[in-house]
Amino acid sequence: MTAASQPDPVDTTTHIARTALGLFLEHGYEQVTVNAIAAAAGVSRRTVFRHFESKDEIPFADHAERRERARVFLAAPGRGVDPVRDVIEATEYTLADFLSDPDLVLRRYRLTRVVPRLAEREILEHERYLVHSRRHLRLHLPSSSRTFEPMAIAALIDGMHRSALGDWICSGGTTDAMADLRSGTRWAQRALAAATDDAVSTSLLAVVPNTPTARRLLQELVTLDAPDRPHPAAGGPGGG
Repeated sequence: MTAASQPDPVDTTTHIARTALGLFLEHGYEQVTVNAIAAAAGVSRRTVFRHFESKDEIPFADHAERRERARVFLAAPGRGVDPVRDVIEATEYTLADFLSDPDLVLRRYRLTRVVPRLAEREILEHERYLVHSRRHLRLHLPSSSRTFEPMAIAALIDGMHRSALGDWICSGGTTDAMADLRSGTRWAQRALAAATDDAVSTSLLAVVPNTPTARRLLQELVTLDAPDRPHPAAGGPGGG
């Protein structure tokens, strides 16, 4: 094979992962060795370990590259004006990338259902996507934002992603995951807007005539708005 015809590293990674997933599902995860994967994929054992640090990484070949694309997406020029919208769009981009290779996603789901440590690894892989979302929100949310907001907002949007993708997987790929995600993020935006409205106190500025009646009414409003003051107890100071 000439240098010009060498396979793309990404293609080799995906090819090994697809081959391995097929073997895992057919023969059982523990029964399949790296040597067997290499032989079935038509590559050397050394090549397998050039692309994967361990056997446990092989089912998750697509995550690292997808996360990097999401990071680049969020760092693009012009981002940051509406950081919540940025994270939503990056999440839609990530979901579309998942859905572009349904066979790989569905096979991995089948495998993680029967190999508990791979199910735990899948959770960890998904958590790593949140790193970029939280960082973007910390950098670009208003300085008045509370310290928990980047983590809370990122988790809320990610929850909509996981729900949409999870429903799609459980349906065997028959639901409209993107429509479900967009419905969920619209709900999340409404919830965030309501939370912001509750958290921000409002002021009323009015122009009134400088008359005794206006001053009396304003004083009554100030009194009504003041915190309750303790009333003197009966028999105490000022009591009868």
